[in-house]
Amino acid sequence: MTVSPLSNPPDSVLLLAQAAGGGLAWWMIGILVLVGLIGLFILFVLSQVIQLWLQALLSGARVALLDLLMMRFRKVRPDVIVINRISAKKAGLELPTNMLEAHYLAGGNVSRVVRAMIAADKAKIDLGWERATAIDLAGRDILDAVKTSVDPKVIDCPSPQSGKGTIDAVAQDGIQLRAKARVTVRTNIARLVGGATEETIIARVGEGIISTIGSAASHKAVLENPDKISKTVLAKGLDSGTAFEILSIDIADVDVGDNIGAQLQTHQAEADKKRYQAEAEKRRALALAQEAEYQAEAQKNRALVILAEAEVPKAMSDALRSGNFGVMDYYRMQNLVADTGMRNAIGGDGTKADA
Repeated sequence: MTVSPLSNPPDSVLLLAQAAGGGLAWWMIGILVLVGLIGLFILFVLSQVIQLWLQALLSGARVALLDLLMMRFRKVRPDVIVINRISAKKAGLELPTNMLEAHYLAGGNVSRVVRAMIAADKAKIDLGWERATAIDLAGRDILDAVKTSVDPKVIDCPSPQSGKGTIDAVAQDGIQLRAKARVTVRTNIARLVGGATEETIIARVGEGIISTIGSAASHKAVLENPDKISKTVLAKGLDSGTAFEILSIDIADVDVGDNIGAQLQTHQAEADKKRYQAEAEKRRALALAQEAEYQAEAQKNRALVILAEAEVPKAMSDALRSGNFGVMDYYRMQNLVADTGMRNAIGGDGTKADA
């Protein structure tokens, strides 16, 4: 019997094998554990995307398994991408996953964009991917815009949020009219990006109603033909530059308000009365000031007379000293003064007697 050299190894080889056997076993265990953890991780990741991969495959909207795995690393929800791709595919639209991912990463609402494109395609509305995503990223509700294009929307004018129930305007005869209007609009997809909103439509319609009522010669003419308001306003092209197309403007109600013309005339008369009273008071104050001025002037003149009379004795004294005025002259002057005083007294008594 021939014995193989490996069946009976030398004693030195056996000793080396026994010495290294323990360390080799620990290394093998560590490698097996690492491989097991990696396998569990791959199995966990695959279990999350394998269902979506099979769903897409069976729906005819195939998505590569590697793409689904990479979506996880790109922070993209694979379920959103797969479900919307399947919906678009079933509706006859081909939307690659990279386009859906790009819109998702840009912060857009992929579900509403896809639903809006499906609705637009069924309604024969031209709505491409670029325009739909641009509208969505601009902050507009693309799905609501498509629905409004198919089913027109009615806007109340004035808006209930404004706190006003009617649009008030005054005809040329001074009578106030209070109107309510309803505007039927349809979304214009081509002007949705950069177009004005509903508030602009409401403001323009309100301005048109006020202008039309204000240009009417009488409030009766407006009450007789309220449709004249809607026709005039509609002819102005108020939807220019907005995201809507105005289909009709209907006057829901017109009520007669206050007589603004009479109120204005009353206020004007009251204002005129106060103005005239102020002017009269001004003239009265001026007259009182002039009277006081004249009285002061009279007092001044009387003071001057008193001063002049005070100079007479001085002049007489000087005349007596200089010999230009004698004693007899002085007595005659005193007699003349006394006689004049007596005559004045008699004349005063006579006047009283006659009265």
